[in-house]
Amino acid sequence: MPELSTPKQKISALIITYNEMGYIEKCIDSVSFADEIIVVDSYSTDGTYEHLLAHPKVKVIQNPFENFTAQKSFTLKQAKNDWVLFLDADEVVTQKLQNEITATINDPEACEAYWFYRKFMFQNTPLNFSGWQTDKNHRLFRKSKVRFTDKKLVHETLEVDGCSGILKEKLTHYCYKDYEDYKGKMLKYGQLKAKEDFYKEKHFNYVLMTVKPLWKFFNHYIIRFGFLDGKKGIKICYLNALGVLERFRELKRLEKKNELAYYLVMP
Repeated sequence: MPELSTPKQKISALIITYNEMGYIEKCIDSVSFADEIIVVDSYSTDGTYEHLLAHPKVKVIQNPFENFTAQKSFTLKQAKNDWVLFLDADEVVTQKLQNEITATINDPEACEAYWFYRKFMFQNTPLNFSGWQTDKNHRLFRKSKVRFTDKKLVHETLEVDGCSGILKEKLTHYCYKDYEDYKGKMLKYGQLKAKEDFYKEKHFNYVLMTVKPLWKFFNHYIIRFGFLDGKKGIKICYLNALGVLERFRELKRLEKKNELAYYLVMP
């Protein structure tokens, strides 16, 4: 009697976007092997949404951006399949990684979630150090076995009911388009981290506002060999430190706003 073959596992590719023309095309092409591609766009103004509407393999939905965790939680709910590949719009899956993903989800002994290491690209050249060499994120997982924790608004964290593995092949991440784009990204991250701190009742501190950005630059540029990335390393490490500074500036603004609101409602 012939053996019954195990049905091939289906996978949904999920992406969130905001003004990603020039990058989203490569990302979509790299996940064309997925059975479903869903993009949740937070009202792009550069034609990203209109471009994706015309794409035959993409289902695009618009949803207002509140924070990264809320947006990714909303996007996860849209997936039809249990296996999910979650990418940022400036990330690309190589052919070798595609093959590893397909083999992994069809492995009967697969974990419930997988970490990806990433290869960072400064425009079109590799960024080998500057603090990113050990960076990894959950990108492949079973929808039924995970949830994004609501304790973080940025650098969202996945809670996994089961084991996590690590894939060998790296995800390519085009982290740096140009100076203003990366600066804007770091400032936005800093502001969201400040909101996290504010909700946790952490207080603004002038000493930490001075020390933490300096430490961030020193740690990434010296201890984590950012100087080996040359001028690229200086830019990346400086902007990462600027994001930390913005975190404290925004926390100070939030505290002042809260104090003002308190005095206005006092009898």
